[in-house]
Amino acid sequence: MRRGIAATALVASLALAATACGGGDSGDSADGPVTITWWDTSNATNEAPTYQALVKEFEAANKDIKVKYVNVPFDQAQNKFDTAAGSKGAPDVLRSEVGWTPAFAKKGFFLPLDGTEALAEESKFQPNLIEQAQYEGKTYGVPFTTDTLALVYNKDLFEKAGVEAPKTWDDLKKAAATIKDKTGVDGYWGTTQSYYAQSFLYGEGTDTVDADAKKITVNSPEAKKAYGTWLDLFDGKGLHKADTTADAYAHIQDAFVNGKVASIIQGPWEITNFYKGSAFKDKENLGIATVPAGSTGKAGAPTGGHNLSVYAGSDEAHQQAALKFVNFMTSAKAQETIALKNNTLPTRDDAYTAEVKADPGIAGYQGVLAAAQPRPALPEYGSLWGPLDDELLAVAGGKKSLDEGLASAETSIAKLVPDFSK
Repeated sequence: MRRGIAATALVASLALAATACGGGDSGDSADGPVTITWWDTSNATNEAPTYQALVKEFEAANKDIKVKYVNVPFDQAQNKFDTAAGSKGAPDVLRSEVGWTPAFAKKGFFLPLDGTEALAEESKFQPNLIEQAQYEGKTYGVPFTTDTLALVYNKDLFEKAGVEAPKTWDDLKKAAATIKDKTGVDGYWGTTQSYYAQSFLYGEGTDTVDADAKKITVNSPEAKKAYGTWLDLFDGKGLHKADTTADAYAHIQDAFVNGKVASIIQGPWEITNFYKGSAFKDKENLGIATVPAGSTGKAGAPTGGHNLSVYAGSDEAHQQAALKFVNFMTSAKAQETIALKNNTLPTRDDAYTAEVKADPGIAGYQGVLAAAQPRPALPEYGSLWGPLDDELLAVAGGKKSLDEGLASAETSIAKLVPDFSK
């Protein structure tokens, strides 16, 4: 949903089959360096080269440790790690999507990192990112990259229409109509994907579930109001109709970067691609604002990103080497390098150097991180978007009413969290 999938899946799969992972199956000689395995789930083309260069830098500074780097396609990594960890053959370090952390921690696959070398500089990381790396009071990952959603907009088109970045969804509807009148271009194009619709829920002070109360809230009055606002933004002057095709993400992105729509909701993983479009050859034309607020006056977007986690099934020597590696990869220096090379957001404030913030995309997204909402430490939380993706697509396509879609989503979610009430 939120990451480009590398075209090297077959190569990576073959590499995985040949890779010795975790603990005693690492091919270490008695008097040689410890070899740890790292499964990196980043884009193999755009991001991985930066990480591979950092691995070499780490090895040069730590002669007693070797790192076997394996790039695993993001859409396959969760299931692959689950299978490997269950058979005691997982990698020593995993680049884990934040939503996976509580699920793997619950299964005992991740090592608690509190008080270890990996978290020696815990105070340097943004507190909300540490919070969502925790499960039942313990920390199971070190924040590696972070992201959130923002309203990204074409400054030139907004200026021609004489409108400013909207503060509320009602403001967005008005701005879209004005932009259409003044420029002939649609002012906004929304998506049917449930992850992007989270902001509408936060704007009404709710979520798909209330984890603390153990209650499903996707069909509550507040949620119905939120999704009603979401649905209204597909119909009206300057509001592009819903794209329900399999290529909707690419269509929306292409229209925005080439100046065919003035604003969308998007994350920083697309910064590099924004700049490849004709509308943003001048990077300063990219506007980035907090997602509009709902009727409660609240504005927020889900926090995404990745942690580096250590496999609990590795032996002590490999765990200690892995902890040192995680500390290096999440250091201020490494985070600055990653930000400059990959256009991703650091997870610690001291990595936002002047050079990093010279990129208007990174600087802009840094400004909206304060409105990012940590995910609840619910192992099943990430899976809740699956049923909603199907139902919201049907609703946006006119195949179901909003009430029907949310009722169906509620039923599906109840199967994923059977101990939650409706």
